[in-house]
Amino acid sequence: MCDSEIKTVVKDDKFSADKTEDSSFHQYTLFDVTVDPGLKDDGGNVLPRPYTKNQMRKWLKKVRWENRKAEKRAKEKVRAKERRKEAKAANIDLGPNRKVLKKMKLEKVKSTTGIIIDLSFDDLMTEKDRFKVIKQILRCYSINRRSDTPMQFHITSFGGKSKHDISRHNGYENWDVEFHEKAYLDIFPKDKIVYLTSESDNVIENFEEDTFYIIGGLVDHNQHKGLCHKIAVEQGIRHGQLPLSKYINMKTRKVLTIDHVFEILLRVYEGMPWQDALMKVLPMRKGAHVCDSVSNCNSDLDISYKSDCSD
Repeated sequence: MCDSEIKTVVKDDKFSADKTEDSSFHQYTLFDVTVDPGLKDDGGNVLPRPYTKNQMRKWLKKVRWENRKAEKRAKEKVRAKERRKEAKAANIDLGPNRKVLKKMKLEKVKSTTGIIIDLSFDDLMTEKDRFKVIKQILRCYSINRRSDTPMQFHITSFGGKSKHDISRHNGYENWDVEFHEKAYLDIFPKDKIVYLTSESDNVIENFEEDTFYIIGGLVDHNQHKGLCHKIAVEQGIRHGQLPLSKYINMKTRKVLTIDHVFEILLRVYEGMPWQDALMKVLPMRKGAHVCDSVSNCNSDLDISYKSDCSD
């Protein structure tokens, strides 16, 4: 940004009254800013900023993202086309493309069992952590739509910050996902829902038909440990945990992301044994390995399903 533009931006903030009188005055907005204008003019004089340095940094980050979004999407399409061309030449099956998947969406018959992601925790997360939740939901959607036996996928308490965050992904309204602004208790009968929480004493090994399993949409870095279990108890709904300790040992704490839990549930529902599903889904950095026997598994390890997400 040139010096004259910097002075114009400052003038825009200091003399808003003049702008209304002169209809030709350019209304500068966040999206006119492409680089940080700096703190001083040519004479070395400190220029007042309309916002704090930290706020400006966040704004500029959003500007860069918006300005690059279209270009980035175009490059991704070109790369995807090249990958498919190379795969075809090498006789490698990459699976169905987006157009085919959208058609399959109408043809597949989903199960009567479903998964709910509870997005009622917006106020407990930073913007960065809310974006992580949205990123994991994207993975869940992708995994489910590629399954031969997809589960019903619901998102509840979808409004406010979460709705604003996900709106950055164009076309989300057309996803094969049921978005509900209401809470799950306002939509599903109590006897048809089970909240997944590692603090529960109930171990889930078999899925019930016509039942919905809730995953807390919370990335909290373990600051609100036990919150989902507390909510389930207070609301008088069933709760349960996955049988991780029965089938595997892990070198790290058993902290699973939202998409980890989602995919494990989906694979087991597809017919994969628990042990195979856990080993398939959990990343190598978790150091997961099969238990030699049930007695050798660490049943007392700390387990969490919705926090501390670095993926």
